[in-house]
Amino acid sequence: MKKEIYAGLLTSLLAFQANAAGYYVKNIEVDGLQRVEKETVLSYLNLSKDRNVSQEDLDVAFKNLYNTGLFSDIDFDISSKNVLKINVKENPIIGQRAFDGNDKIDDKVLEAEVQLGPRSVYDKAKVQQDVQRILDVYRKTGRYSVTVEPKIIERDENRVDLIYEIDEGSAATIDKINFLGNTHYSASDLQQEIMSRESRWYRFFSSADNYDAEKMDYDKELLRRFYTNRGYADFNVQSAVAELSEDNKSFILTFTMEEGPRYKVDDIKIISHIPNVDTDRLYKDLEISKGDWYNGEDIEKSISEMTETLGKKGFAFVDVTTELDRDPANGKVNLIFNVNESERLFINRINITGNDRTDDEVIRREFRLEEGDAFNISKLRDSRRNIENLNYFSKVDLQTDLVSENKADINTVVAEKSTGYFNVGVGYSTSNGALIRAGVTENNFRGKGQEVSLNAGISEKSKDYSISFTEPYFLGRRLSAGVDLFLEDQDYEEEASYDTRTIGGRTRFGWKYTDRFHHFVRYTLSNNDIKNVKPYASEFVQAEKGRATTSAVGETFVYDRRDNSYNPKEGYFISVGHDISGLGGDTKYNRVDAKIYKYYTLADNYTFKIFTTGGYIAGYGGKDVRMSDRYYLGGANMRGFESAGIGARDRRTGDALGGNWMMYSGVELTFPIGLDELGVKGRTFWDLGTIGKPDKFDEDKIAYSGKVRQSIGFGFDWLSPMGRVNLDFGFPMVKTDYDEKEVFRLNFGTSL
Repeated sequence: MKKEIYAGLLTSLLAFQANAAGYYVKNIEVDGLQRVEKETVLSYLNLSKDRNVSQEDLDVAFKNLYNTGLFSDIDFDISSKNVLKINVKENPIIGQRAFDGNDKIDDKVLEAEVQLGPRSVYDKAKVQQDVQRILDVYRKTGRYSVTVEPKIIERDENRVDLIYEIDEGSAATIDKINFLGNTHYSASDLQQEIMSRESRWYRFFSSADNYDAEKMDYDKELLRRFYTNRGYADFNVQSAVAELSEDNKSFILTFTMEEGPRYKVDDIKIISHIPNVDTDRLYKDLEISKGDWYNGEDIEKSISEMTETLGKKGFAFVDVTTELDRDPANGKVNLIFNVNESERLFINRINITGNDRTDDEVIRREFRLEEGDAFNISKLRDSRRNIENLNYFSKVDLQTDLVSENKADINTVVAEKSTGYFNVGVGYSTSNGALIRAGVTENNFRGKGQEVSLNAGISEKSKDYSISFTEPYFLGRRLSAGVDLFLEDQDYEEEASYDTRTIGGRTRFGWKYTDRFHHFVRYTLSNNDIKNVKPYASEFVQAEKGRATTSAVGETFVYDRRDNSYNPKEGYFISVGHDISGLGGDTKYNRVDAKIYKYYTLADNYTFKIFTTGGYIAGYGGKDVRMSDRYYLGGANMRGFESAGIGARDRRTGDALGGNWMMYSGVELTFPIGLDELGVKGRTFWDLGTIGKPDKFDEDKIAYSGKVRQSIGFGFDWLSPMGRVNLDFGFPMVKTDYDEKEVFRLNFGTSL
């Protein structure tokens, strides 16, 4: 009887303990272990025997054990004997991990992204995380229809092989790019400024029409630069949206912009907040002047030049900033440059990552800063711009990492893109007939920043082949050096009853004194053969039949202030060249050529161009100028007249003989015609030109007039899916009886 009472009391006491203090755990047992040690499990539980544990303690212990990822199943049970029994089922160990179906992305790239690998513990949650990582990698390359299916192959000893089966799908292309809010520039103008391209069938060699979120972000920056360099200081991309199609195969990009007013610089001030700084000297470093359109790039260059000047004067720690005093109503802005003292910080190291192909030196030489220099934010911006302008990378990111109180690392992260391309051209020209062109160019040959190109062109009246190589940093300096080899065949049967073949090579060097002012020198060695001369050809053509070798040196100075070299709307371009032949060879001549172009924007999308080109060549040492070296006028350089349709002609045969000097000038207005979405613009023009006499001029045998010819006309410029198409209708207003007219002219080609 006493024993039963005592037993009842003990049961009541245990029940009381369970209700009041939780559970009394006398011992802990673990079942189901294969590889994992019991002590390992106990260390995660944070429980001990012979003590009371609460339900909360058990919950925490369960979560700790589950979060180890070692087990696929866990069960807690407290027996009537106060034993905590833990039953576990261990996750298997991964034997082999593989990727299947990944043709576009290498295994090494995917291996660097996933967490689970051989000899790691299989975990379903981590597998799903790795699947998402693989999807993210593909989506960064524009493949949004990719699917990843993890497959398990069970092996003995609780091991599995993990295989990610990948269906890459096709790259998501860009169906359409919309621009909203652009009134001053057409959609076709803006399309040329960004990296993203609308999908076209002929872009099978390019990835420009593949959607990339990072590329779209960079497009926003390119649009900002485009506008702020043309006077729109308040320009803002309000939104950039990419809409994915239902089949996950294409996108529609929409850029919504606010252009704001266009500003001209009304006044410029430089204010120094550092004692003993001569601000008068700094005005010489300005790249922008009163009366110029506001230009963000010129302002940055001005800041760089001022920083450089101050550094040479001993002011190493300066920060030049700008303030804008806007007058939107009148389209004027005052620029204020503030010279402040910056934090005393030095460059510790410049680290470069992501350049798997490009040599470090190719990137490092574009920095305006070196290790040990005083840190300068302006030079850092210049460095980034220089690297971006290489056009080798789809992403350039420069971050400053403070490593001590007065030292910082510059961490440069780049993402390489394709730098080689294949181009094919087909079309028709009224001067050369049907034509086809093809070429291969690599702008970053062997990762050293060198350019190599091979080009060939064949038409009904001409053939040309060329090979070129350019080293942009010859002898480790900002000096470009290159060599060209060329072969050209030209049919002049209609114009002058002969053909020519020119074969030769050229060595060239180039300096950039500033970003605008360039100087080029060259040496050319070539052999020209006037052949297939017809029996009825002019006696002047007959006299020059045969070969002649030319050995010539030359130089060209270029000053380029255009806002865009491909589609200029503002600014001007000046080029002056000089060549001397006679350092050996058969020809001896002096030649001078010059070009001047000036562009104005009269109103939204209305561009006015004034241009003048001219040249003069004269033989010396008793040598006349050969026909192949003379100037010819007409066709591309005088609309309304045939190629070589203006100038001296043999009175008997009508063969064009060319001239020893030439002048071609005119004005042109380009304007919208309501087809901006198709890339079509209209233009009107007025051309003027004249050409000089050839050597051995005989008035009885040669018809010549120095009269200034004139023509007017209109045309269309179409940036078609197959390339640029120029169509012109020219009508001569002033001509001679023997000039050859050409009312209609078409040039058509493509570049992929």
